[in-house]
Amino acid sequence: MAEKYVYSWGGGTAEGNATMKQELGGKGANLAEMTTIGVPVPPGFTVSTKVCGYYYSHNETLPSTLEAEITEHIARLEKNKGATFGDLENPLLVSVRSGAAVSMPGMMDTVLNLGLNDDVAAAMGKKINNERMAYDSYRRFINMFGDVVMGVDHHKFEVKLSEAKKKAGVQNDNELSADELKEVCQEYKKVYEAETGEAFPTDARDQLDKSIMAVIKSWMTPRAELYRQKEKIFGLEGTAVNVQAMAFGNMGQDSGTGVAFTRDPSLGTNEFYGEFLVDAQGEDVVAGIRTPMPIKEMKTVWPDIYKELDDIRLKLEKHYGDMQDVEFTIEKGKLYMLQTRTGKRTGLAAVKIAWDMVQEGKISKEEALKRIDGDHLNQLLFPILNPSEKASAISDNRLFSTGLPAGPGAATGQVVFTADDAVAWHKQGKNVILVRKETSPEDVAGMASAEACITSTGGMTSHAAVVARSWGKCCVVGAGDLAIDYDAKTVTCNGMTVKEGDILAVDGSTGEMIVGEIPTSASPVIAGVVDGDTEAQKTEVFKMFNDIMNWADGVKKLTVRTNADSPRDSKVARALGAQGIGLCRTEHMFFEGDRVWSVRKMILAESEEARKEAIAELLPYQREDFEGIFKEMDGYGCTIRLLDPPLHEFLPGDEAGMKEMAERMNVDISVVKEKIESLHELNPMLGHRGCRLSITYPEICVMQAQAIIEAACNEAKKGTVVKPEIMVPLIGKEEEFQILAKIIRETADAIIAERGVDVSYQVGTMMEIPRATLVADKVSGGDAGAEFFSFGTNDLTQMTFGYSRDDIGSFLPEYLDQKILREDPFQSIDQEGVGYLVERGVTLGRQGRPGLKCGVCGEHGGDPASVKFFHGVGLDYVSCSPYRVPIARLAAAQAVIEEK
Repeated sequence: MAEKYVYSWGGGTAEGNATMKQELGGKGANLAEMTTIGVPVPPGFTVSTKVCGYYYSHNETLPSTLEAEITEHIARLEKNKGATFGDLENPLLVSVRSGAAVSMPGMMDTVLNLGLNDDVAAAMGKKINNERMAYDSYRRFINMFGDVVMGVDHHKFEVKLSEAKKKAGVQNDNELSADELKEVCQEYKKVYEAETGEAFPTDARDQLDKSIMAVIKSWMTPRAELYRQKEKIFGLEGTAVNVQAMAFGNMGQDSGTGVAFTRDPSLGTNEFYGEFLVDAQGEDVVAGIRTPMPIKEMKTVWPDIYKELDDIRLKLEKHYGDMQDVEFTIEKGKLYMLQTRTGKRTGLAAVKIAWDMVQEGKISKEEALKRIDGDHLNQLLFPILNPSEKASAISDNRLFSTGLPAGPGAATGQVVFTADDAVAWHKQGKNVILVRKETSPEDVAGMASAEACITSTGGMTSHAAVVARSWGKCCVVGAGDLAIDYDAKTVTCNGMTVKEGDILAVDGSTGEMIVGEIPTSASPVIAGVVDGDTEAQKTEVFKMFNDIMNWADGVKKLTVRTNADSPRDSKVARALGAQGIGLCRTEHMFFEGDRVWSVRKMILAESEEARKEAIAELLPYQREDFEGIFKEMDGYGCTIRLLDPPLHEFLPGDEAGMKEMAERMNVDISVVKEKIESLHELNPMLGHRGCRLSITYPEICVMQAQAIIEAACNEAKKGTVVKPEIMVPLIGKEEEFQILAKIIRETADAIIAERGVDVSYQVGTMMEIPRATLVADKVSGGDAGAEFFSFGTNDLTQMTFGYSRDDIGSFLPEYLDQKILREDPFQSIDQEGVGYLVERGVTLGRQGRPGLKCGVCGEHGGDPASVKFFHGVGLDYVSCSPYRVPIARLAAAQAVIEEK
């Protein structure tokens, strides 16, 4: 039996339904569904997505049976409508639309009024006694067919229309007479012939075949592919093609067209929201040719139609169980529904609609959790640029550049180019935007003072990105088209130059930078949750957030921890629902105040005693930080990583910094330069760092273990429930872990015995070298083995792929474009390769130590798709930046729901 490629609907029956979106596309499936539930829908047929899939898998050819099948369904449509394709007495006109299983911009736009030619237009005008409408429809068809099917520049048609309106002395299209529109049609055909080299097609079937082919080809246009890549839409066979009998909204004052939502898509409020036009076709509403009227005004213009439309709105929303986006046409007082689909909405609207529908008893709490994604929650947590003013600024060509959206929220401020300037300007009460080629630990004070940080290099796990996310600070990285001149204190891009002190607005959710000030809207969620603002806690947004997080916590199985390096970060993370710390980076503590000078003294030390003396200066600082962290995380585990980065990161990189260091250390500048040179490594990320530092300088390991355990004893005496977990970084062999674990345990046990305090601790390791995951049973096995694993997926990805996480931006666009990669592996875990190593490490690790606690502390811990993967491979917890904790909690719940 031949494969079925075409499906009809009409007259109350349909060959498809809403469950067939993969075959019929969203549009076709919903047209069939609306037909069967009694909604007035013009009849038509859908050419399935299988045809598109066949075309691209068979050297751009179509199935041999398709032509005959389309002919059969045209005949059905003609019978249903009582009209004939190309007939002069009773012509059938159709629209042609694309429609994939997932709604997406970028594919072929709509073609209306297909089936017209000179003879049919003339006959149609006489039959309906409305020549003006017939030729208005004809000129629209020539324009649309030429533009979307044949690629003729739409502007060339618009020029002719403008000339006609000017000649007639009118402002709007619908003011042109029938004779004037006849002339426009002739001019349009001349444009078509001049641009395509062929006459405008007059045969209706020829017009249809060309349009169907254009829809299929639009599936692989660059803009369609870019959209699928950006939205992570994979695995679809192609687009369907929908051919539907026309309903005419341009037949006079009793006709019209509109687009509406069953609820407000911006705010989520439960009210009919949309626009319509009298005497118009659908393109007029979205193209801005005329100013449409709010849907509420239809109560006055056509009260009966409004009542019918409002009833259909409620019926569709109840049937589909979600907010719908609908298109409709009124022809001579009769309402027709042309489309329904799940409506796109803002993050605020998504949360409110889901929350409201639970209160209304329309959906379950689990269904509500499925409908909210991480980006939706983000929009509740952070300031955003005022949407209308941002859109206006972009339309005014003020978009400066776009980079990677690395840090949440939005900010506006004055541009500065050094961390010192950021601190100084901030102290003067100025809002600043720090612009750097890249950031380093030396820049953290400036980053803390800035409203937002921008870098021209680096990826989503670069220093700037990681720090910004942990602080909940707006950040854009990897904006490679920025030309930064530190000497001139300027940054140039897109033909614009921004000087120090100029205003720049930054959107950390999209990566966009816009010249000039754009106001931001604050989040009552952060004010209520983190700051304890009682007024903010009274808001509906705050209540929605709390309810949704409680629903998620009632479902999820994964524990969600945080990556936090200070008591402040820990407090914020706890407020946002973190159940412990999965990664505390101790090196970040070394840059507070003057601490870095003790580190530099240690690096310059020529003897073990001198090193110990310098390290001893850091002990009280580290101990104090750990006390604050343990206090904030009372009762929860705290994984503290020993010193990880190479020592050169603590040294100055410029002449002035070297000179200052020499003066403070009381040595000649040549000594400083020699030390910096001696620490130079060709590939420092694979060099003398992590556990290798403590094996070379065991006194570092002793000091850090001492600070952790002394802090734990001090807090335990105060009644705090402390659960320190000391983590050895960057091991590749079990011997590396065993050597340092012995030092840690001896140091810790001696302090606990001396203090007489009951403190339990664990010693584990960060699994970030592929070899470690492949011998994980040896790392965890025996009395000396690791008591927990924490997978550092940033470095694990870097070392598995051989990609530098800071430099991947130089080739990532080409890799995505050529489909070598589907997405940035530093943003979402590579499940096939890196994910396999994680899964293998968990399995082997638990063979070596049954019940081994396993978690992940790389930035993937805050990526929803990655969280769901980690749930599937049996991790105990994920850890992420404080402000990503709610997103991880939601994703962990969704992972459980999706298993059912």
